[in-house]
Amino acid sequence: MYRQGIMKPRLFMAAMAVALATLACSVFVGGPDYPQPPVAASTQTAQDAQSEIDRAIAESVQTGSFKLALTESQVTAYVAAKLDAQPRPAITDPQVVLREGVIALYGRAQSGIFVAHVRALARATVDESGVPQIEITQAEFGPIPMPDSLTNPISALLQETLTGSLGPAATGFRLESIDIADGVMTVTGRTK
Repeated sequence: MYRQGIMKPRLFMAAMAVALATLACSVFVGGPDYPQPPVAASTQTAQDAQSEIDRAIAESVQTGSFKLALTESQVTAYVAAKLDAQPRPAITDPQVVLREGVIALYGRAQSGIFVAHVRALARATVDESGVPQIEITQAEFGPIPMPDSLTNPISALLQETLTGSLGPAATGFRLESIDIADGVMTVTGRTK
């Protein structure tokens, strides 16, 4: 009888030790919900995006103008591939929603022991030099505003999505507009 009484406190202490060890690693603090339904992205979607980029570049050689239209799935796949290539990405599990002139980037991020859902809302414009500009208008890390340590890499990631997707050919283009509506980002410009 005595041994059985000892086992219960030991079992309780072991369970508490596991729970505390788990809490010491990370604490999920919530945040903005992911978009519903989720934006589907896959390796095939990323390949489709690259094919669309290649098509737009090849067509611009013939016409002198450039028009690239990418869907939410294609942009999400491109962003996911860029993040996967980083040793310590600022966010994981990205989802990109393109609506009413706004790029909404959702994901998960960690700051210290805190893990949260994040959302960054950004507007994309083209300056007078033909260079894309990204302005993050709102950023949330869980229930609080996102710290600059996460906002800056996200801004750089979105900038890279606009310029890096064109690769070395981007130096041969002068962008004229970036339009975002109904799940599609359309980038237009001219060859220099």
